[in-house]
Amino acid sequence: MSSTGFFMPLESDTASRYCPLFEVRSNRKEKSSIPISRLCVKMKAATVPFESGMSFGFKDLMKTFTVNVQRAESRALNVPLFEPFTIASSRLEMVENVAIRIELSNGCVGWGEAPILPFVTAEDQPTAITKAGEVGELLQQRPPCNLGSAMMQIGETLPGHEFASVRAGVEMALIDAVANSINIPLWRLFGGVSNSITTDITIPITSASNAAKLAAKYRDQGFKTLKLKVGKDLRADIEVLQRIRTVHSDCKFILDANEGYETEEAIQVLDKLHELGVTPTLFEQPVHRDNWEGLGIVSRIARDTYGVSVAADESCRSLSDVKRIVEEDLAGVINIKLAKDGVLGAIEIIEVARAAGLSLMIGGMIETRLAMGFSGHLAAGLGCFKYIDLDTPLLLSEDPVHGGYEVSGAVYKFTNARGHGGFLHWDSLAW
Repeated sequence: MSSTGFFMPLESDTASRYCPLFEVRSNRKEKSSIPISRLCVKMKAATVPFESGMSFGFKDLMKTFTVNVQRAESRALNVPLFEPFTIASSRLEMVENVAIRIELSNGCVGWGEAPILPFVTAEDQPTAITKAGEVGELLQQRPPCNLGSAMMQIGETLPGHEFASVRAGVEMALIDAVANSINIPLWRLFGGVSNSITTDITIPITSASNAAKLAAKYRDQGFKTLKLKVGKDLRADIEVLQRIRTVHSDCKFILDANEGYETEEAIQVLDKLHELGVTPTLFEQPVHRDNWEGLGIVSRIARDTYGVSVAADESCRSLSDVKRIVEEDLAGVINIKLAKDGVLGAIEIIEVARAAGLSLMIGGMIETRLAMGFSGHLAAGLGCFKYIDLDTPLLLSEDPVHGGYEVSGAVYKFTNARGHGGFLHWDSLAW
């Protein structure tokens, strides 16, 4: 695979079906001009049989595949959690997301999900349902067009961070429907580097005793990396870390403050952990997203003094954000979440970050296996993520998704099922 592309070479016996293509470059002014692929899928029809070893470049498909949306629907996707999910900025009692279903004129269906996380995503559930309905009507009214034009329509109707979550859900559903149409799994569509990933698992802000109980459970399930939500109480955070070490002594730590610390507090955490002989593998969003100076200070001290990388999450919600992070050396890792930028926006950020030499993390916003399946396929297909944080379905007490990826402890295995392979029993969802 090209180091910057979404492409896997075709076997010699199938290459004759495809035509050479000059370097694919975006016509967006802000986007880095990075070659993506040199082969294109020569198709505009509905279905092409999948053969082992065959791969289709996603960006070429944007130009060559014609979509005709027959139906687009959205409904509430409410799922209980095992226990409340508390982070520095919010507390979630249950998941109240939005499921999106798109059906093409060829009968192929795609599924997406717009997560709703208060104080993190901009949309609430009623707004997301309304906006998904609006863009769905526009897609149905639109005459047949290539996938890229349809995606442009979605972006223009649901622009910016304000509608990023629902934009991501609609884009997921449309891409999934197209992958179903050409009969290939998403991990192959996005590059085919791997068909599996290994995720960390999150311990929310909770008591030290409960955190230790969760850590012991996850140890027994085979999780090697624990992501700890911190940032509300510095002393309590240190106590939780100490208790977890007593039950899972060899685990790796990711600390996620969700903007919770002031600059000096974040540095104190690193100092205290160093005294305890604990070095986190990553320190995620230690300060408020608008505290750019503090982010840079913490990042440089963490890197130069303790050998710890700092990840920008809430501080990186757009292409302009990642460019600022690169130019001012504010973080060493970018956390990619589809709900922050949409699918196409995330791909742009991935390309710029990789070109700048930043490491990548992929995460989620308390989604079911619909959205996590899509993100997991993207991560497996590209193979460029150093940190995988796609555990949120494991925090739900119910799994409404049928099919999809296989779970074995911390390992997700993606099959050759078409698209991301997951679906819902649509009529069982609330209107």
